[in-house]
Amino acid sequence: MTPDDVTNAIVNAILHGGEQWVVSTIAAMLPSLWAMTVILHLARPYMLRTVKKLSLRFGADVWWLSYVLVRDGIMLTTFALGLIFLFPNLDMTIPLPLTAPLAGLLLFSSLYVKLLYDSDDDFQTYRVSTALMAVGAGLYLIPQIFAIETTSQPWLSGVDNFLTSTSNVAWMGPIVIISMIGYGLIGALIFQQVAVRGRRFGQKSEVVETARAA
Repeated sequence: MTPDDVTNAIVNAILHGGEQWVVSTIAAMLPSLWAMTVILHLARPYMLRTVKKLSLRFGADVWWLSYVLVRDGIMLTTFALGLIFLFPNLDMTIPLPLTAPLAGLLLFSSLYVKLLYDSDDDFQTYRVSTALMAVGAGLYLIPQIFAIETTSQPWLSGVDNFLTSTSNVAWMGPIVIISMIGYGLIGALIFQQVAVRGRRFGQKSEVVETARAA
């Protein structure tokens, strides 16, 4: 081997190892972010009860705005980090949760509901957003816990092989493709309703409005 070959091999190893470390670290962090996303979303009734107990309007505003900022900030962070699972090359070379792209798609769907409808004032919209988020959390946490984190448990080898992206390539490809199509459709809906139709943010569901009018 020439010195250039050795240099290229070392550089490629560093780059590949660094990429794998970053992606694996993000995948290991996401269970905590998913849990915090769901917990803060479900903490809304408690936050509302606390707001009603505060005698000062300023204190109530600070309490509620701080909650909304942290809740939505963590949700957006979870969504942004989850986009790494849409890269097929990473899914095929680094052991990742098999259904992670679908989990990100459901979180994007929940964000779509929260973006276009007022989930803080309309309980039906809040329930839809919660259901999408909870199913998405399950699709990420189950393979992460019972496959990626249990490689040392022989009795879970079948689950490990099925729910890990690198050992179930036959399913990984279609899941990524379906997720990309879903992301594209939801993104197109957001663009069409916000930019084309000029829809206002935070509107109540048309179905709910019709039911109340009746």
